[in-house]
Amino acid sequence: MTDRFLQRLSLRLVVGLALLMAAAPAIAQAEKKGAASTDLIRVALYSHADVESKTSGPSNLQRFLSPENGFETAIVSPEDIRGGVLKNFDVLIMPGGMGSSQAKHLEESGCETVKNFVREGGGYVGICAGSYLASSHYTWSLGIINAKVWDRAHWARGTGKVSLGLTSAGQEVLQSEKAKLDCYYGQGPLLVPHNSPDLPGYEVLATYETEIAKKGAPEGAMVGTHAIVRTTYGGGRVMCFSPHPEKPGGPNAIMMEGIRWVGSNR
Repeated sequence: MTDRFLQRLSLRLVVGLALLMAAAPAIAQAEKKGAASTDLIRVALYSHADVESKTSGPSNLQRFLSPENGFETAIVSPEDIRGGVLKNFDVLIMPGGMGSSQAKHLEESGCETVKNFVREGGGYVGICAGSYLASSHYTWSLGIINAKVWDRAHWARGTGKVSLGLTSAGQEVLQSEKAKLDCYYGQGPLLVPHNSPDLPGYEVLATYETEIAKKGAPEGAMVGTHAIVRTTYGGGRVMCFSPHPEKPGGPNAIMMEGIRWVGSNR
């Protein structure tokens, strides 16, 4: 083997090593991006086709539940849920609408599928109607949170802006520097503790500091009731929002952080 050949071989090795070192940052960045994509919280957004469910909930949520914020979303139907689609997700969000209609469309088997999903480590986020559904109050409720509805007779008390008072735990979990936030209210449940012996108690993250008292609803009934709560059900996490932080112009960040807490269990 000649000295000239050895010189050429050494030169090629040096050039190859230099190219590899130059490419290393790009490779590391690509690997970082690939790892990040696997860390996205997979969110199922419930929707069914009848007129009651045609709210802006899923589209409002998709505005900020983006890959850039650490989420990927898909719309799922009651049929999808009964078919086992939740195995592909970390969190199920049941948005606004009518809780009884959601239960009707899910059917008994779908409701049981949702409960099993949470029991086995999945996350559940209820917004307004979805919080009615999660409660232990109605015959059609899922019973995954130890809560009942205060002043049930006046559930249709009207809509409008209200003030929320976040607890210290609420500020920490929802990553809010402010202890008071304005939020849209759309006749969500006024949550108070229930007494189910089979369920743990829940933690209060926010209470109502102001109220909506229309359509014959008594004044003073809403103030102090629980607006945002969290708990566990089996191996899973549950968070219920009585109001609508997901609305445009609302405190979207606390909604996002709540979903993040629920979905970080897996």
